[in-house]
Amino acid sequence: MMNPQTDKIVRRTTMVATAVASYFLLTADYGPEPNAFEPPFKPPLSLSSSFIPKTPLKLRLTTFPSKPQKPSTPSFKTLSSLSQTPPETPSKTITIISLLRAIPDWADRIKERGMRKNRSLYNHEKWVDHRSSLRHIRHLLSSLSSRVILSLIPPVIAFTSVAVVIASYNYAVEMDFFPGFFPVLRASPLPYQLTAPALALLLVFRTEASYSRFAEGKKAWTKVISGTNDFAREVISGVDSSSNSALKNELLRYIMAFPIALKCHVTYGSDIGQDLRNLLEAGDLAVVLKSRHRPRCIIEFISQCLKLLNLEESKRNSLESKISCFHEGIGVCEQLIGIPIPLSYTRLTSRFLVLWHLTLPVILWDDCHWMVVPATFISAASLFCIEEVGVLIEEPFPMLALDELCNAVQSNIWEAIATEKEIQARLVAKRKSYSCEHSTNGWPNS
Repeated sequence: MMNPQTDKIVRRTTMVATAVASYFLLTADYGPEPNAFEPPFKPPLSLSSSFIPKTPLKLRLTTFPSKPQKPSTPSFKTLSSLSQTPPETPSKTITIISLLRAIPDWADRIKERGMRKNRSLYNHEKWVDHRSSLRHIRHLLSSLSSRVILSLIPPVIAFTSVAVVIASYNYAVEMDFFPGFFPVLRASPLPYQLTAPALALLLVFRTEASYSRFAEGKKAWTKVISGTNDFAREVISGVDSSSNSALKNELLRYIMAFPIALKCHVTYGSDIGQDLRNLLEAGDLAVVLKSRHRPRCIIEFISQCLKLLNLEESKRNSLESKISCFHEGIGVCEQLIGIPIPLSYTRLTSRFLVLWHLTLPVILWDDCHWMVVPATFISAASLFCIEEVGVLIEEPFPMLALDELCNAVQSNIWEAIATEKEIQARLVAKRKSYSCEHSTNGWPNS
């Protein structure tokens, strides 16, 4: 057995070395370089060369024949998948890496599939269900289908496994399964008590910054939708259908197409050709699809259409001023999609959480012993869930019901077009009836 002073020095040295190694591993920015543990991939040159491994020549040097062989001239043979088998080491490496990445890749697929899911606008029935007293039970029963919770499986499993390893090691040392110079991994909880408020504030500020981006994206789309409705209303009421019927209909179609083009511009996986197929003609749609910036191409169609309309200059200027709302919406959306929260802030939060949960079993061992495993599980699930929600709402547009907003705009404009003539006819009839009942001098006709 070591004396207490030596044991104390060994334990402190071990903890410092572990913390330093963890810090350098977490703070290293590897960038877009390929993984060093994965063998580099090179495209095959032909069908025969795709099955030629690099290492068989090295393996031949390690085999020593019992009898000397005569030198032979090199011969060229066609190689196939049956002629030689690849060495076992690369296949084992690929298998281990694929196994380690299986759960994270599965969780990422679920997360991205949920990001592409269409959201729905709330109505009165959904609000009643939203504030129901049974919502807590409903949310608990749907936990296994929540993409936020499923995306937490990789980090929670990893840190819980670390807690199991540390608890097993400490238990083995305390039960004298290891030699006496192996120290028990324990430390004072004072550093955690000092840094817990910092971690809480870091998570709160991170989530608040993400929600502010979500609120800004929602406000931008509110302005785009209201601007589209207002623009269409002015065109319907201010443009004479007798002399500009064809251009007026096309202009209204371009106005309805803009929110769809902007939605496809800021969301991943959208099919703008499918969404605009029923609004634009084939030639116009081809021009839009060929353009590098589809929303601005729609704005150009609107501008050219306004120039061709037979309108007064003041009326044309009034309609052209409505386009500024579209430009403002493009600018805000592109800013939100192109500029995330400062990456140093996101990385700091992630590293803080990782280091916190890597050392949590060491801190809690004296007080909890084997209870460090469920304690680490609960802590990782709770804190990483808050961080995950902040990361998800940082990109606001997949969280918004953009498809239903665009469909609502189209239905509103089509309804306004359909009821325009009926409303005009009723108002004209009312004016005629009023003029018949009252004379020009204000006295009613007898």
